[in-house]
Amino acid sequence: MKSHQRYSPVQFEIRPDQIEIRDGWEVVLHYSNDGKGPFLVDLSHRTKWDVQDANLSKIQPRGVTIPEMPGQCVFQNGILINRMNRTQAAVWHLLGDSPDIAQGSAFTEVTEGAAFLFIMGREGEVFSIMEKVTSLDLRLPENKQPFLVQGPISHIPCQIVVFNEKERGSAILFTCSRGYGMFIKQELLDVGTKWGLHPGGENVFSDWIKRFMY
Repeated sequence: MKSHQRYSPVQFEIRPDQIEIRDGWEVVLHYSNDGKGPFLVDLSHRTKWDVQDANLSKIQPRGVTIPEMPGQCVFQNGILINRMNRTQAAVWHLLGDSPDIAQGSAFTEVTEGAAFLFIMGREGEVFSIMEKVTSLDLRLPENKQPFLVQGPISHIPCQIVVFNEKERGSAILFTCSRGYGMFIKQELLDVGTKWGLHPGGENVFSDWIKRFMY
């Protein structure tokens, strides 16, 4: 069956070099300026689920145990699970083909309702850019990587996951309501001009997440 056309809430004003049609999404794999970061990558096509249950410990998406404490994250089997509060977690598909992980009424797919963006570069670049758009402390050295912070970017409520690996580069993954996607994208590109922030294709993200795994 042919997939219906699906549109990302985030569009960049440069022509892609390589695209792929995936489950109805037009996914940009590569831009001509892919090379040196920092990068801003649109991952809105990546599948996302909201999970809510009074007993989250009994739910194991793709065999992965949901972290016990709010703010904790686990990345296994191609998915990132973020514990939000006592009864709620978010599951983001990051690597490989989109898995079928829904386990009954606890799962709600929220892919098309959210913008999903990735910022990657050297530690000084990534956190300097983020300090321009949020008052949240995203360094928190006592927290085990990766970790979740919930709060505003440019006054927009977001779920933010921090990967801070000096050897492999720092990265921020975050989601927000779909309607704010274009605004927050432009805000980040504007404030990131000083550090050379520019759009990257999905290959930039895939290369980074594989390096993080190993």
